[in-house]
Amino acid sequence: MKRRPLLAGNWKMHTTVIDACQLAAAIGKCSAGLADRDVLLAPPYTVLSEVAHVLQGSDVLIASQNVCWEAEGAFTGEISPTMIKSAGGTAAIIGHSERRQIFHEDHAIINKRVLGALAFGLIPVFCVGETLEEREGEKTFEILEEQLREGLAGVSLQDMGKTVVAYEPVWAIGTGKTASKEQAQEAHAFIRKLLAEMFEKNIADTVRILYGGSVKPDNVDELMAQTDIDGALVGGAALDADSFCRIINFI
Repeated sequence: MKRRPLLAGNWKMHTTVIDACQLAAAIGKCSAGLADRDVLLAPPYTVLSEVAHVLQGSDVLIASQNVCWEAEGAFTGEISPTMIKSAGGTAAIIGHSERRQIFHEDHAIINKRVLGALAFGLIPVFCVGETLEEREGEKTFEILEEQLREGLAGVSLQDMGKTVVAYEPVWAIGTGKTASKEQAQEAHAFIRKLLAEMFEKNIADTVRILYGGSVKPDNVDELMAQTDIDGALVGGAALDADSFCRIINFI
């Protein structure tokens, strides 16, 4: 089944208001007219509304880099689904390896974020991936299954059809290392097979699975040529307009 590619840029903790607006404008310009793929940007919370304003009228999707499960309340430092939507966002990255590794978010809280995003009509970009130690210990599939089953617990068939999954091997994020196209395809195929077991094959066949981990202009074409890789979740290269525009325009 042919799935519509999704190229996502995660800006992480980068860009001031001026930087963000300039970068968003450049990406909006180079993505105009691309009718066969989707582009998504995840700027910091402080510039969500400004980036959405710059891209108003374009087809570029806006996401937050995380999301709380409540509409409001005493959750210092969090951002709610309603805040994201009011700022122009329609999606949220959830379970990114940096949230898991640095901020120690566990399966339970990540699952609450996924369910919360879906309850408020946001598209979850749900991230999974193994560490170098886990890969070298031949535990990759075990870790992926645990993350998928725990993180997607309680998600309905209908909502799974709205969810995006991102495979991001932790050992390849910001390190300059990239999983080979064979390693990436193997992991993506495993994820899709598991989703078919957890939900239904027709749902698994429609879910977009992105690869994240040092995606660059010089490797995006071979990664996107793989059967089960439906897009990319890009970090560092998304902060350079020329680099990200080349990634968006993969062959």
